[in-house]
Order: sequence, then C-alpha cells, then structure tokens
Amino acid sequence: MSEYKHGSMDIKVQEKTFAGFMRLVSWGAGITIGVLIFLALANG
Repeated sequence: MSEYKHGSMDIKVQEKTFAGFMRLVSWGAGITIGVLIFLALANG
C-alpha cells in the first residue's frame, strides 16, 4: 500500500462536479420560488 500524502490528490473533477451541482440547485431553487410566486399571484 502506498503512502498517503495529505493534499496530494487531484480534485479538479470533483470540484467541477460540485460546481455543476450547485448551479443546478440554484436554478432549481429560483424556478421553484418563481413558480410559487406566480401561483400566489394567480390565486390571489
């Protein structure tokens, strides 16, 4: 088994995946809030 060196792993792919996930969550939250506001105005 090789020696583990803290901080030596390449995490570029994980960072890119996380950035995409955060973008998706942000868009999803924005769309959900927009739909809820529309429904509140349409039923008000």
